[in-house]
Amino acid sequence: MNLKKTLTALGLASLASFGASTQAAEKTLRVGIEAAYPPFAYKTSDNRLQGFDYDIGQALCAKMQVTCQWQELEFDGLIPALKVRKIDAAISSVSITPERLKSVDFSDRYYRIPAKLVTRKGNGIEAIPASLAGKRIGVQRATNFDRYASATFEPAGAQIVRYGSQNEIYLDLLAGRVDATLASSVAVEEGLLKRPEGGDYHFVGPSFTDPQYFGTGIGIAVRKNDPLSAELNQALAAIRADGSYEQIRKKYFNFDIYGE
Repeated sequence: MNLKKTLTALGLASLASFGASTQAAEKTLRVGIEAAYPPFAYKTSDNRLQGFDYDIGQALCAKMQVTCQWQELEFDGLIPALKVRKIDAAISSVSITPERLKSVDFSDRYYRIPAKLVTRKGNGIEAIPASLAGKRIGVQRATNFDRYASATFEPAGAQIVRYGSQNEIYLDLLAGRVDATLASSVAVEEGLLKRPEGGDYHFVGPSFTDPQYFGTGIGIAVRKNDPLSAELNQALAAIRADGSYEQIRKKYFNFDIYGE
């Protein structure tokens, strides 16, 4: 091969290599998130995504050498968006439950938090079905809280009021339009109880952990049989091993959110 041909071949190889590396660098993962669930996902004053779910997603994408392309959706639209391939994964505090496993797969869990009932202090409500007869219980639509309340509180005479986001429930709880809400204990503590307007409200009763409704923890939802779940599991193991997970956890919580 003469010098001109050699240089041409080397140039083409270099371009091919550059194209391959650029393509790898530009690989994206379309991630669905509901940005109305502090401290897990919310918008800052300058309209940027923030929260534990978001930071975990960013750390996982970095380990997988892809770019997270975030898409904001309402919670009840996350799994439908997966099925129609609008997104590749949902990192939005989605519980791993038997019902959801019928239609999507999950990564390993990345945290576990019990559900609690919250109501105004001194109103006599207890976290037992008989005490909730005739009461309006706010839940976020299509969540495990919705399914549990519908299966246990509604047959006892409670009226289940469904909302698009937990923040909407707080507004109606403060205004007296609902009597209580069933939700993640951490989300309610951060989103209501620690705020000045939440001073008259408190948790009542035990934690709700029935795995039939509340699953085995919070995981990342992906389409059925998608090898992406295995890649996410490797990345999750890596960020727990190198301390990245712990750094993110400390940013938002002063306790072990991963659980036993």
